[in-house]
Amino acid sequence: MIQTRIFLAPAIGAFAIAGMAVPAHAELPKPVRDMIEAAIATGNKDKVAAVVEVAKKTQPDDVGEIDALNKTFLDQQARLAEEKKARDLEAIRTAGIFKRWKGKGEFGAFRSTGNGDDTGLTGSLSLKRTGIDWDQKITARAEFQRSNGKTSRERFFASYEPNYKINKQVFAYGLLQYERDRIQGYSGRYAVSGGIGYKVIDQPNLHLSIKAGPAYRLTDYRDGTEESRLAALFGADFDWSITKRLKFTQGANAVAESGSSAVAIIDSSNTSISLVSGLEAKVSNRLSTRFSYTIDYNSNPPAGSVKTDTLSRFTLVYGF
Repeated sequence: MIQTRIFLAPAIGAFAIAGMAVPAHAELPKPVRDMIEAAIATGNKDKVAAVVEVAKKTQPDDVGEIDALNKTFLDQQARLAEEKKARDLEAIRTAGIFKRWKGKGEFGAFRSTGNGDDTGLTGSLSLKRTGIDWDQKITARAEFQRSNGKTSRERFFASYEPNYKINKQVFAYGLLQYERDRIQGYSGRYAVSGGIGYKVIDQPNLHLSIKAGPAYRLTDYRDGTEESRLAALFGADFDWSITKRLKFTQGANAVAESGSSAVAIIDSSNTSISLVSGLEAKVSNRLSTRFSYTIDYNSNPPAGSVKTDTLSRFTLVYGF
């Protein structure tokens, strides 16, 4: 009996040592690891998160290793994002004054014959430059219409607006504005304003900002008279991306956006309001179609002119 015990002791010890050498959990199965690494190779955070979630549910004993793979990926993505942000800021700092402008040109025309002979042209150009502390916006618009041989609309508008970012929501604005509308009775109207603005909503698909400040306005009338007054300016800009995709004929995809702006300049003699609302459908990366409706109101127009003027447009828009 004693000899038997002596013989079995080494065997029992060997089994004990072998048992201690076996890891508590097996390594992550190769197919699962390959699946996670394939998702990581895409660089898409949503795909990686979805694959990691499934892997954790199917391999609960390997959660630690799965989390380590995911953390390595997220750390790398954060580092790449910081590097890109630094490159973008440096590109903005070193850009020349005529660089980094984005904009779009808009053009439309119509002709009708029969009971009436009407011809109309409308065009506009808008430019925007986004900087680290400053944003700049330039807008120009022209409208012309003849009805039965007589000019029934002839309006030009141009503005330059620099904005200084005080913080993420508050900004200071400046505004230089020129208008000409001979049908409404003035050959030139100039406005200078400056004040404070606030971004009420600033999301990728929804933007609303308001602004207000004092203004000075000078008006040259067609009869040769001139008028200058202090005024107050109130403005609002609104943009809303309604949906990412709309289905057009011939299978074209489009992005629809509604955009509107309103500016009111109030003085003791004349209050003017300009409201532009529109719906834009993006047919390609650069080409869009746009329907817009404009209301121009003057509370005290010259004799023979009406207070409210409206214009509906259907135009082509080219972005650059």
